[in-house]
Amino acid sequence: MFWIYQKGKIESLNDFPKGAFGFIYEIEHIPTGKKYIGKKQLHFIRKLPPLKGQKRWRKVEKESDWLKYTGSHTFLKEIRKENRYDELRREILLICFTKKILTYNELKYQMMFEVLEESSYLNDNLLGKFYRKDFIRENESKSIIS
Repeated sequence: MFWIYQKGKIESLNDFPKGAFGFIYEIEHIPTGKKYIGKKQLHFIRKLPPLKGQKRWRKVEKESDWLKYTGSHTFLKEIRKENRYDELRREILLICFTKKILTYNELKYQMMFEVLEESSYLNDNLLGKFYRKDFIRENESKSIIS
């Protein structure tokens, strides 16, 4: 299990630059050619209640499931559930060092590749604000007017 990055393999956290927060990725389902662009954090920080006798909440950092991650789309989740990783090409497009920059670059790459307009992409929405169905309706109304 690995990710491709700049023609090399990333198989552990040690393969990332120091201070990396997460990455922008593209996953391709090889048999269908369908792709998905998203972001993944390398760690999660959880706030836990204070220990007995303490007042401050604790912060615990935990490694995410980045190594086995296959995206948030239902189709890709099924592939993960069925352990069919050999059907996927998983590539890291960009490594980011803060949460804000990670989110910005996810949107930037999704816009650059026009994931809502291109049928080769599985992405259904951007930021939960822009949806594929809206672009389909927009294109239908343009063809009626023309």
